[in-house]
Amino acid sequence: MAGVLAPTPWAPRLGARIVTAQLFLLLLALAAAVPSLLTPVDPLQADPLTALAPPSSEHWFGTDHLGRDVLARVVHGARFSLGISLAATGLALTAGLLLGLAAGLAPRWLDELMTRAFDVLSTLPEILFALLVIAIIGPGTANVVVAIAIAQLPNYARVVRAQTFVVRRSGYVEQAVTHGHRPWVITTRHVLPNVLGPLPVLATIGLGTAIVAAAGLSFLGMGPQPPAAEWGAMLSEARNYLRVAWWEAFFPGLAVTATVISLTVVGRRLQRRFEGRPSERGVG
Repeated sequence: MAGVLAPTPWAPRLGARIVTAQLFLLLLALAAAVPSLLTPVDPLQADPLTALAPPSSEHWFGTDHLGRDVLARVVHGARFSLGISLAATGLALTAGLLLGLAAGLAPRWLDELMTRAFDVLSTLPEILFALLVIAIIGPGTANVVVAIAIAQLPNYARVVRAQTFVVRRSGYVEQAVTHGHRPWVITTRHVLPNVLGPLPVLATIGLGTAIVAAAGLSFLGMGPQPPAAEWGAMLSEARNYLRVAWWEAFFPGLAVTATVISLTVVGRRLQRRFEGRPSERGVG
């Protein structure tokens, strides 16, 4: 039938990938909310007698150099890693939305100034920008959240500014101006609702970037401090034992990788739907 794309051989595989990503993210959310449902073991409980034990039926992911259960630490670490990333993404999204709206509605000279600032900041790698912010405000979990948020802010602000620039010249906004509506009414009722569309997609993908940045900063000792079970901090502790206990670094690294891949898969699916492109199952 015209207008409908025939299913491709890749459709079942892509569909399974999305379902797998969604299930993993659901499991991750459960681990962050109620980790005791997945493992009853205390992630801080050390047992020197079982230090560096390989994966077994008793310790599925093995134990670390202090005898702590790696599975328990990976599960409990989801709360730290996901919490930092969600807070940073939410802060960046809110600030980017406000600054993007301000730039899109500002006089031309101010819009140009803010846009150039967004462009300059966007050229810096996020992790390096976050490191620069940390160097100024100091280390710590709260400061890591702020640093990642500031590093991600230009991405959201640029998109919101571009959307605002288009919406403010639309017919319904011009009609509202003609009818004498107040600027704040026009902004909240007509402009704001129509610039929010791409933000869930950006936030989903940006959350994966934030997780990598949080793990990287924690690896460098700028985030939650030991003995906190945070994925980046776990990787930092494990780097001296790679030759004798690969599992101590492998499983937290796998958690970071699987989370980022899952968020990217879901984010790309949302992007396809937002742009009105055919889905992976070949339906137009």
